[in-house]
Formats: sequence, C-alpha cells, structure tokens
Amino acid sequence: MKNAEISARKNDAISRGVGMTTQIYADKAENSEIWDVEGRRYIDFAGGIAVLNTGHRHPKVVEAVKKQLDRFTHTCHQVVPYENYVALAERLNKMLPGNFEKKTIFATTGAEAVENAIKIARCATGRSAVIAFTGGFHGRTFMGMALTGKVVPYKVGFGPMMNDVFHVPFPLEMHGIDVETTLDVLDKLFKADVDPKRVAAIILEPVQGEGGFYDVPRALMKALRELCDEHGILLVADEVQTGFARTGKMFAMEHYDVVPDLTTMAKSLAGGFPLSAVTGRAELMDAPGPGGLGGTYAGNPLAIAAAHAVLGVIEEEQLCDRANQLGSRLKQRLEALRADVPHIMDIRGLGFMNAVEFKIPGTNKPNADFTNAVRVKALEKGLILLTCGVYSNVIRFLAPITIQDEVFNEALDLIEASIREVAAGA
Repeated sequence: MKNAEISARKNDAISRGVGMTTQIYADKAENSEIWDVEGRRYIDFAGGIAVLNTGHRHPKVVEAVKKQLDRFTHTCHQVVPYENYVALAERLNKMLPGNFEKKTIFATTGAEAVENAIKIARCATGRSAVIAFTGGFHGRTFMGMALTGKVVPYKVGFGPMMNDVFHVPFPLEMHGIDVETTLDVLDKLFKADVDPKRVAAIILEPVQGEGGFYDVPRALMKALRELCDEHGILLVADEVQTGFARTGKMFAMEHYDVVPDLTTMAKSLAGGFPLSAVTGRAELMDAPGPGGLGGTYAGNPLAIAAAHAVLGVIEEEQLCDRANQLGSRLKQRLEALRADVPHIMDIRGLGFMNAVEFKIPGTNKPNADFTNAVRVKALEKGLILLTCGVYSNVIRFLAPITIQDEVFNEALDLIEASIREVAAGA
C-alpha cells in the first residue's frame, strides 16, 4: 500500500470535516517512533495530541490491557460494575490537589469530561452561566464549542452556540493583553452582561493547548480563586492536555498555590485508550442524582486497566522529573537559535509542554506561513510536529516523556535544521 492510494480512498470515504495534519498512514509504532505503510520511520513529536506521555505501546500498558482483555471487555459500569473502576477513582481522589474529600466519575473523551463538569457545576450551584477564555479549547461538542475561544475551525458553520457562555481575554502580554486588562474586562462583564451570582463556573486550562501553550499567570489564577470564593462560583481546571506529568508535575495546577473545585482529565490518562474523568469536591460531585451522569462506554474496563498502568509508569520511571529535564534541553536548543533566526518571538513551556512562537522579523506580527513551513520541512525530514495558537504561529512539542535519549537528540537536530533552512529561504 502507498500513502497516496489510501489518501485517495479517504477523500471518497471520509467527511472533509475530519482534518488531517499529515497524509502518512501509520502501520506500527513504538515509544516515540512511528512507521508508515511504506516503511518510512518518523519521530513522533505530536503524541496523538498529548495522549502518549508514556509513549506508544508502553509494555506495562499493553500487558495490563491484555490481562483485562482475557477477563471481559465491556459490561457498562452502570449495569454491572467492576472493581478497577472504583480503584482508579480512589487513586485519582488521592492524587488531585486539595485537602478535602473528593469523588470521581469516568467518561470517554475530554469533551465529555468538560460537559459533565459543567453539568455538575450547574446542578451543584443552581446557576447556569459559565465564563471561559479566548484561545481556550474545551472540545467539539456544542458546550465544548461554546466554551472554546477560537472560531476557526471549531465553530464555523455550526449555527448558534449554547447560551449563557461568556468569554474574557486571556492575558498575552506580547500581544498587548495583561492580567489587569483581563480582570478589568471580567469586572465589566459582571457589570454589563451577567450577575456574578448567576455564574456557575469559570473554566480554564492551566496552560492553553490549542491556544498556544501559554500558561496562566500566577496573579490571574490567584485572583480567579478569590473571585470565585467571593461570589460562590466554582473554579474548573481543564487538565485534559496538561495532566499526567506533561508540565513536570502530575497536574499543572500543582504549579499554583490554588486548588480548583473540579478538574477534567483525559488524553494521557490511559496511554492511548479512550478515557476521561472529572474529579472534584465530594459534595459537588454528589449533586446530580443517580443516572444524571455516566455513559454506555464511560470508564471502559480496558481503558481503566491501561490507566492504572499509566499511573504506575509515571511514578516508577519518574516522568515528572524527566519532563523537566527534556523540556530544559529543548528550550536551551531553541534559545541557541535566537541570534540567527529573527523570526523567533518566544520560547516557553512548563516541563515538557513546550512551544516556539514565530513572528515577522522586525515586528511583533504573527508569522503563520513561516510556522507551517517549519512543520512541513520537519515532516520531510521524518519529524512530526503540530502547530497551534489563535494566529497559527506556534509550534508545540508533545513527544512522549519516555522518548529514548538517542531519538530525542536526533529530533533536536531535525528541529534546528528545519528552522534554519526555512529561515535561510524566507
């Protein structure tokens, strides 16, 4: 088989609404490497969009799933429950920040986790309004789209969004928005559009994913916690992309002296198997009545088994420490390019959740064309990269934290070569 042949079939069989970053079709994968159907090897710096912190097919994850496969694959937890679901909830309840009693539910996707968090918040508070941030990404369901602070491509053509959702600007000082501006807009929102006593929740990613890998300034996170406490609003941390060692902590909120009321998780929770979760204060999680939460595939036993293995791998292989080491090396390599590449606007990231942002030299204007050219050049060299950002001018790096040292060194060389070659021809 050839990639081009499958791509032609794809065009006839699959909706064009399913966007694809590459036209390479996977045949096999191991840790940080993928081989396509034509036998070409690629280094994976996308990780299934932050799903593979423990790498492709980690042996302990594979073994855990095989054992579960030999027992049962599905009963629906709401019909015939199973112990490993309970045990995983107990583990997350202990791991999440906050010195209070917690409870957990499982779902399948990150969008489902967000939907359930909003359902819980509305039910627990008796309020309906929700506040999110520009640049934030919370999923492709209707509530997820409504909360997401980016129109193209997520909202285009889908008609009216869910009501009672409000957005305030995310602070990006390099783009002219500081914390004070964000808080001032929030204050004006409470005066002009929505009574704070009608707001159920404020939701945000500790580090924006699709928005450009910007971490929330500590001053803003502290101010939001105080504001929520003042008005009885719940603070929801969307850790779908930031969780499970990616930022050098098990959860990104551990970088802050702030504890959320509810936390959403997915992506790397189960090492490539579809699983998401909401964990939060027990009294909030118990607000919906029996049957109000759940789903046919929610907490699938194979994914639950994989998640138990993932949590063990993160601890045993000290992946939080390794994330910090890898991220430091990557940022040092990128910083060394600044003198020769005037297109570099910013290099940032917590742990191994890193990004480089590009501009038009001599200005602070985003340079999406340069960014995409670097992605394409890297792909030609056998390195898979992803772009992001409201202006599509950011390359984000999401390699497995388990990446082998020799493969990581090779990837650093490819990143540097790609940026230099595109800069030389720009």
